[in-house]
Amino acid sequence: MTHSSALNHRVTERLIQLAAVAAVALSVFQIWQGLTANLSAPVFRPVHLCWILALVFLVKPLVKVDNRFYLPARLVDLSMVLATLWAAQHIVRFDYDDIGFLLDGLGANDILAGSILIVTLLEATRRTVGMVMVVIAGFFLSYAMFGDILPASVASKGFALDEIIRFHIYSTNGVFGAPLAIAAGVVFIFVLFGAFLQVTGAGQFFIDAAFAVAGKYRGGPAKASVVASAALGSISGSAIANTVTTGALTIPMMKKLGYKPEQAAGIEAAASTGGQIMPPVMGAGAFVMAQFTGIAYSEILLVSIAPAILYFGCTLLYVHLMACKLGLKGMDKVTQLKIVMKQGWHFIVPLVLITSLLLMSYSPVLVGIAGCSAILVAAMCRKHSRISLRVFLEGMKEGALLALPISVACATAGIVVGVVGQTGIGLQFTQFLMALSGGYLWSVMALIALAAVILGMGLPVTAAYIVLSIMAVPALTELGLSILTAHMIVFWLSQTSNVTPPIALAAFAGAGIAGASPMQSAVQAFKLAQGFFLIPLMMAFSPLIYDGENLFGFMFAIVTTIALIVAFAGAIEGRLIKPLSVLERSILLVVPFALIFSGLAIKLAAVAVVIVITSLNAFRSRESSATPV
Repeated sequence: MTHSSALNHRVTERLIQLAAVAAVALSVFQIWQGLTANLSAPVFRPVHLCWILALVFLVKPLVKVDNRFYLPARLVDLSMVLATLWAAQHIVRFDYDDIGFLLDGLGANDILAGSILIVTLLEATRRTVGMVMVVIAGFFLSYAMFGDILPASVASKGFALDEIIRFHIYSTNGVFGAPLAIAAGVVFIFVLFGAFLQVTGAGQFFIDAAFAVAGKYRGGPAKASVVASAALGSISGSAIANTVTTGALTIPMMKKLGYKPEQAAGIEAAASTGGQIMPPVMGAGAFVMAQFTGIAYSEILLVSIAPAILYFGCTLLYVHLMACKLGLKGMDKVTQLKIVMKQGWHFIVPLVLITSLLLMSYSPVLVGIAGCSAILVAAMCRKHSRISLRVFLEGMKEGALLALPISVACATAGIVVGVVGQTGIGLQFTQFLMALSGGYLWSVMALIALAAVILGMGLPVTAAYIVLSIMAVPALTELGLSILTAHMIVFWLSQTSNVTPPIALAAFAGAGIAGASPMQSAVQAFKLAQGFFLIPLMMAFSPLIYDGENLFGFMFAIVTTIALIVAFAGAIEGRLIKPLSVLERSILLVVPFALIFSGLAIKLAAVAVVIVITSLNAFRSRESSATPV
């Protein structure tokens, strides 16, 4: 190792140590603020964002350590940290009641501080999220500044720099608006909860329990992957993290059993992505939804249960059909569930606690802190799961680091939300969407699904949901959907980016573990995750989002959705338990249209057709009764 290389590594080691201390301190600060709420929004949000940006510049260097310009680049990183600190302290100390500000607007230092914060935020976004989101934010900022020179149909007033800085920085709009408020509050705490799940061994317990439940059945590891992702992903709220966590165990076992590497990666990605729509946590987007709609999170949680179960049922069906086609069996050796439960039953208590508290409409931030405390107490109650102080601090550090891309993405998404509110472009987009679709609900849905896939190629799921919801939800509500149903549809469609080619991050993460082709893995994940497209259609065309009144309609919507999933799977795969005839497959290809777009009588007939074809297929099956399905 050369002298310069050794120096680079020593500098890196010191900065990593500094970042670790700062990350632990951030977690402590977030818990303190969650418990006391001592800091007001104009103070807390800039402090949180400043801390996040400083950590980004410490742990995401401008160039790699083996680059000959590493040390000068690190000086640039440290300069950005100092610039961010200066800008944040200026913003925190800003006097909103000052007569000069009220009469004359912002001063030179105010504009400078606001400009620095926007520039450093966009650079942090480039490092953690990607260039696409920077381009989108830059486009919206440019529109706010130069919208007056555009054609009248899309023109806006055109705002001066000080007006933009005042709106986006010196208010609780824009950068410091609702998306960052959610990320800095409840999302950070639940990310920390997910980190504690991993360091205490609770995450491994859920995986082991899933194998105990599903491992003995046909294609056991694949079904266990779906069950584990439903359990663990509902808490972690991150598709990629879920893929990496559960996939490290399930993907090799799926390959060993006989699944192709691309199939194993696709199964894990589809299952892990479903974790973000599974209560009780459902990812950051669900908390943003509660903020945007003004609907209690407990209500969102309750109406999400049935659609989420249907999604995982859909994924399990495809996994089963795949196992039947490959002639796979279950696992030979499976640890009994009672043994797994004996070792880790205490980890269920925190999950029950946070679910109960959320349903009782307690503050999500306090619920998250209670969950963190509960998981630590549960771990310490039994000798084999106790953790040391070092492991505890590791969890505090990892929780803060996992939150970096979420907070950065939400702050940048706040720019988009702010520009839409400042310029009124959202109304114009809604009118454009209605005109392009002809005012038909199905065509609006198709356009939103396409936009979700395109946005998802460069944005994290939460950011894609935020951007899409402010533009598309008004079009859906104008066509008669409730505000909750409209947001739920957009929220679900925003998840598709993780499993839809050409850029499917969860599938790519699974492909890395499986040693598979990323694109082929994405294709498999897309097929397995059809529920993300089918179930939102049923939300739009049936009362699948329960309103508390039409119980019969809700139950029948569940039945028709199950029939839709079975019919679509049979038509695509050409088989159920046994291969389907050409006639049966052709009938099943038509049935989904009847189940979605027709009246009650035709829907009943379509459900009956699915039941008859499925029953005949099962009757023809010659498989041994000794083989669990």
